[in-house]
Amino acid sequence: MTSIDNNQSLNAILDKIGVNRQDEKPASKDTLGQADFLKLMTTQLQNQDPFAPMENAEFIAQMAQFSTVTGITEMGQSLNDISGQIAEFRLATATNMLGSSVLVPGNTARPDENRAIHGIVDLPAASTATNIVFSDANGEVVHVADLGPQGRGLTGFSWENIPEEIAAGDAPLRIEAYADSGQGMQSVSSSVFAEVLAASTADPVRGVVLDVRDYGEIAAADISRFRK
Repeated sequence: MTSIDNNQSLNAILDKIGVNRQDEKPASKDTLGQADFLKLMTTQLQNQDPFAPMENAEFIAQMAQFSTVTGITEMGQSLNDISGQIAEFRLATATNMLGSSVLVPGNTARPDENRAIHGIVDLPAASTATNIVFSDANGEVVHVADLGPQGRGLTGFSWENIPEEIAAGDAPLRIEAYADSGQGMQSVSSSVFAEVLAASTADPVRGVVLDVRDYGEIAAADISRFRK
């Protein structure tokens, strides 16, 4: 068995086992794979100086370094796979939103295909009376929904079986919510379900972006509820 001293260069060992050096063009690949590493370690064991053998710690350090590099490579591949899955999920989310209605803060609403309007009011305090007033484009009141006493927080409302002549109109209806919490009827904030006209995944920052009728572009991440 041929001996080499501890100062023999790594390139000499690589030459002996047939692994290309960095200054040469690789025959088939440009990375040191697991099989190459094991072959290199075996050659080191075969050619070490029997009077000054390498310490176990040196071999363990080499194995740890190789394992670290391998782990980083595998982690990078896993992240690429996750990135692809996220892109597919975003596309599926955008597709699923089409034809749905999403809850958005506002007071403009249109009847859905069932001639109904649905929404939510946010009451800052319990009320003894709660009303939802629907007006047309001319400001004329066309319907009032009396919700009666309500507790503090979110309260749903709806107007179903809207008359055909109102539902067929081109202009949206205006919604005004009022509640009496002990100081008379006062305006409170409302949210309504509005139709999703289109969806896009092209925005790298906001992700899935929805084109909501009467409200424009809204990030899907900002949507708390939706209904079919």
